[in-house]
Amino acid sequence: MSQAAGSEQVREDIRLLGRVLGRVLAQQEGEDVFELVESTRRMAFDVAHGDAKAEDLVAIFRDLDINKVNLVARAFSYFALIANLAEDLEDESADAPVSLRKTFAKLKAEGVGASEVAAVVRNAHVAPVLTAHPTETRRRTIFDTQTRIKELLKEWHRGADLADIEREMYLRMTLLWQTALIRIARPTLEDEVDVGLRYYKLSLLEQVPALNRAIRHNMRETFGLQLPDAPVVRPGSWIGGDHDGNPYVNGSTLTYATRKAAKTVLRFYEAQLGELERELSLSDRYSSCSQELLTLAQAGRNDWESRVDEPYRRALYGIRNRVRANVAALGEKKTTRAEFAPYSGPEELKRDLDVIDRSLRQFNDDVIADDRLARLRSAVTTFGFHLYTLDLRQNSQSYEEVLAEVFAAAGLCADYASLTEADKVELLLSELHTNRPLLFPDAEQDFSPNTAKELGIFRAAAQAVRSFGPESVSHCIISMTGTVSDILEPMVLLKEVGLRDVDMVPLFETIEDLQAGAGILKQLWSLPLYREHLRRRGNVQEVMLGYSDSNKDGGYLQANWALYDAELSLVELCAEHGVELRLAHGRGGAVGRGGGPTYDAILAQPQGAVTGSVRITEQGEVISAKYGAPETARRHLEAFVSGALEASLLDTEPIADPERAYAIMRELAGLSGQRYAQLIQDPGFIAYFTQSTPLHEIGELNLGSRPAARRQTTAITDLRAIPWVLSWSQSRTNVPGWFGVGSAVSTWAGEDASRWEELAGLYRDWPFFRSVLSNMAQVMAKAEISLARLYANLVDDAAVADRIYNLIAEEFALTKQAYLRITGNADLVSENQRQARSLRRRYPYLLPLNAIQLELLRRYRAGDDQFLVSKTIQVTMNGLATALRNAG
Repeated sequence: MSQAAGSEQVREDIRLLGRVLGRVLAQQEGEDVFELVESTRRMAFDVAHGDAKAEDLVAIFRDLDINKVNLVARAFSYFALIANLAEDLEDESADAPVSLRKTFAKLKAEGVGASEVAAVVRNAHVAPVLTAHPTETRRRTIFDTQTRIKELLKEWHRGADLADIEREMYLRMTLLWQTALIRIARPTLEDEVDVGLRYYKLSLLEQVPALNRAIRHNMRETFGLQLPDAPVVRPGSWIGGDHDGNPYVNGSTLTYATRKAAKTVLRFYEAQLGELERELSLSDRYSSCSQELLTLAQAGRNDWESRVDEPYRRALYGIRNRVRANVAALGEKKTTRAEFAPYSGPEELKRDLDVIDRSLRQFNDDVIADDRLARLRSAVTTFGFHLYTLDLRQNSQSYEEVLAEVFAAAGLCADYASLTEADKVELLLSELHTNRPLLFPDAEQDFSPNTAKELGIFRAAAQAVRSFGPESVSHCIISMTGTVSDILEPMVLLKEVGLRDVDMVPLFETIEDLQAGAGILKQLWSLPLYREHLRRRGNVQEVMLGYSDSNKDGGYLQANWALYDAELSLVELCAEHGVELRLAHGRGGAVGRGGGPTYDAILAQPQGAVTGSVRITEQGEVISAKYGAPETARRHLEAFVSGALEASLLDTEPIADPERAYAIMRELAGLSGQRYAQLIQDPGFIAYFTQSTPLHEIGELNLGSRPAARRQTTAITDLRAIPWVLSWSQSRTNVPGWFGVGSAVSTWAGEDASRWEELAGLYRDWPFFRSVLSNMAQVMAKAEISLARLYANLVDDAAVADRIYNLIAEEFALTKQAYLRITGNADLVSENQRQARSLRRRYPYLLPLNAIQLELLRRYRAGDDQFLVSKTIQVTMNGLATALRNAG
């Protein structure tokens, strides 16, 4: 479909959906409410066209009955939701700009040899890692209704009768209107696990194995090489294992996450085996089979007369019942015959499926083997019995506190925290060299609740590995890594529960830690014990880079450069020591947290930073947009893999003088950091931030299972990343995604035309610089500085409000001017017309949500604690996050 045709179809879809929603609103709530919504929408258009002021929109809701305010907020939230549906459908039907086929063709055209490509693919490890998000906790009912409405749109596009379509759409939207978008209570971790698993059922269970097969297919078609059936894409999750600042994660939640994942994938296998049993009706009167297949059929114990001549069905009957026994072993109430023992692991299941595959191929039934059976075998290879790798994540301070208590209880060290770094390392190495346990059951009764909880998490992880295999829990991420001992401490705790071969993943987040990262690893790798640990892990060191805390620490440009510069150092260090580097990127949906197109982000890494392996966190509204449908999931996964392959095998840094480019960026980063420091070090900044944004309300209104801050302080450093970015996006300033860039560029280039041309050249030629500016433009386009002035009016101190708002507004104007001069673009959305169209369509729905939020924040803070006031604030937050999509 052409871009113009697709855009027109989206407009038509939104008109239809809006018309039906309007009918529902009028029928359910009355013509007066419908007219209130319509008049609000017309006023929003007037504001958008400059014919009215944002204050006029807010005035509509001043002292309006809260019941009516709530209905208007819900209406515009649903408008945002249906706009997403229409745009998602456009995404599904549009031509993919990036694909595996195009990437393999590009590699061949660029002269990359088959052996080079094969070496990268064989060792590739590409992992989308799903994480929880407080604004993306919609219920299963909402998702199911959305899916049906989208199907109705597809039927309309295919020519179905419009009257019939509208009739059912009216029914579905009536149900949708009377269903709460979000839960009334704070979502539990179990809720968040279930939401994450929903995307596997929607798309990932089918699309991840399909993509792994497609990689081998493209390798064979393009380079003539047949690669073994080994997965390249291997999903991960943080939900239930990320206990950094989340007191609700414990051994039970980790067990829930791993067992629920296992149930999900085993039920999938069971369903596929049932389909295969129906499909493989081959009769031994008309076809032959191998002796090993006959043996498997006999083991299937299907003695029904109707199956006597159908060996494949008899074999599959036994396999399916053994998988059912695995499901039953997880506590499911599934009846299975006692003689069917559960599989000991995925390898045993795979062996039985291989028997069927070999038999089919032996007797010229390749076409059958290459269909559902091939898909199932690929799924088992990809997902095993664990489905995804659940990462453990905790901050280094917590690990130290737990180990200090354990050492004291064991009589090894009364005050571990007071030791020097050298003494800590010596003690830790001593413990890692011995098999003697530190913990005994009778010694644990006196542990603090936190230490007991943390040890319970490690034990639950060990049990998951025993139950579902080593890939069930294979990464331990250490937030705020600052020393070698920070990495060795969790190794001691893991050894205690029998997990010696887990990837130890230091997470470098702050500007200071990013700068020190390579030095810490150099010291770590000097330890023979750790090098032996790396050898057992394939000589691969995974390092995670944190986008959020570095951004809070130094601002957008300084954080982006600190990350890139850290990667340069890590690449050089790995080359010196013969260690393979796997980078994990802790990106959020928002640009201020590393967001932006995944393909572009991967290509923007330094040469050598991607060697076929990369892990990237996926969160919130971004997960829904990417993985909510099979078509978009396939597209995004292909872009992910294509980026990894191209970054590994092509020259992605084609700048004439890299050292000059790096020197420029270091200067710009420093200048940007100085400007950012002026903002956050202003004595009124904390008051401005906390009062001009809904930060406190995010923490109070049950928007997620995790607290808004790691600990109860007012320090920005302790604030969690999502509330930091989400707060700024709600007030439509998006400060973390651009602040400081304009001052840095203007100061560095001044009136020197040659310097401006140098920056323009870097934008043309250097993917990193282009990505930084393009992502910045994306987030600036979603800002609305005139609205930010109204949020500033919520600040108690008018002088503080004026000073900091003016600082933000002036920097915004300066940054926009610098962007346009460097790029030569006419506006912020010149390079992304799809976003431009989307913003134009959404503008009338965004403004009313902000206007309602402003009015209700005023009431709430003035002491109006009615349930519907707080709940409607939550509705506006969810609606804005839905409309802005990558808001946190």
